[in-house]
Amino acid sequence: MEKINLPGDRKRLEDFLQNKKVDYAGELMENVNSIIEDVVNEGDKALFDFTEKYDGVKLERLSVDKSFLKTSEIDEELLDSLKVAKRRLIDYSKSQLDKSWYKRNENGGFVGEQITPIERVGLYIPGGRAAYPSSVLMTAVPALVAGVNEIVAVSPPGKDGKINPTVARTLDLCGIDEVYSIGGAQAIAALAYGTETIKRVDKIVGPGNKYVTMAKKLVFGQVDIDMLAGPSEVLVIADETAAPDAIASDLLAQAEHDPEARVVLITAEDDIIMEVEDELEKQLEMLKTKETARSSLENYGLIIKVGNLDEAIKASNEIAPEHLELIVNDSLKYIERIKHAGSIFIGKWTPEVAGDYLAGPNHVLPTSGTARFSSPLSVNDFVKSSSLIYFTEEELRNTFTDIERIAESEGLPAHASAARIRLESTGDKND
Repeated sequence: MEKINLPGDRKRLEDFLQNKKVDYAGELMENVNSIIEDVVNEGDKALFDFTEKYDGVKLERLSVDKSFLKTSEIDEELLDSLKVAKRRLIDYSKSQLDKSWYKRNENGGFVGEQITPIERVGLYIPGGRAAYPSSVLMTAVPALVAGVNEIVAVSPPGKDGKINPTVARTLDLCGIDEVYSIGGAQAIAALAYGTETIKRVDKIVGPGNKYVTMAKKLVFGQVDIDMLAGPSEVLVIADETAAPDAIASDLLAQAEHDPEARVVLITAEDDIIMEVEDELEKQLEMLKTKETARSSLENYGLIIKVGNLDEAIKASNEIAPEHLELIVNDSLKYIERIKHAGSIFIGKWTPEVAGDYLAGPNHVLPTSGTARFSSPLSVNDFVKSSSLIYFTEEELRNTFTDIERIAESEGLPAHASAARIRLESTGDKND
């Protein structure tokens, strides 16, 4: 892991932050745009062709049989754990859900906001290195709580042409039975534009690789998306009370995700730095994923030595990490000083992995510094609001002069007339 000292090594921190940025241009954009165009023009045929080309599978059909979702093998104890995670996520999502509201005025009218669910949502469930049933829960459950009417899922097939059986049973656990065994940019294109088999959706959510992310960027506007997720990140702020073995294990938990995962330790303690480095080497050798984790640590790992906790928090806010662990004495008193982080893990008993699976909050989080202006996926990403405005005659009369004055200042006489004509009309006054 690279080491820097703050506040002295500002330039090196800036270089690290620049290295975090995802390139959404150039050859990647051209390749993904070509895939999208082929799906738009050729529909199902393009999906079959791309699945054979990129996944090495010649599919006979795109849809996953409902019986496969219900009967796929899964460890029963794992299924029980997934049910626990689902219950906790449901409870958290219900607490988050925005409610419709209105406020009456003194003239009998009212204004407000009507909250309604999105009609049809597409979930992208990653494949590849491993099965991620937790990604099913984190995307499906908030949509269910929000009241989304139609939820469709896509996930890349394995060499047998089927989606991962654990993913399949988790989809069934969530009551989702419209599932397609496709992945990559072509799956995003199919969800956004539709094909002969797949009906287009209104919103696409879920993490994926850089091709999936680029495709989501390119189809945004045709449909809504949740976010543009880059490589996973964790930042640990630690003081002398933190356990080096726990810090190392938390860093490795992110590093094993992806060779491009970002892992950062910020501390004022030289002893913590040395002991964490020793623990990383020791624990790495025990991991089946050590090659992936080592690549992440060597290429995207960073240790920041600061003078005090104030400097640590300042650096963290500048980085705006996806996951922030605050492993310091009396950690609760520092929460309000954290301005930019996707998810904050407070105290020594709160490993980041708890948030990955079943704490309740969502694990689909902003990355690459976007926590400066964006939020975790939530139930409110699956609803939309309509403004409510109800004027009585008295309310319109009381506000007409101001309406007319503003309309005329903007050179829009028909705007003023639209209000005036009602006041001059002798029509039905029952409303």
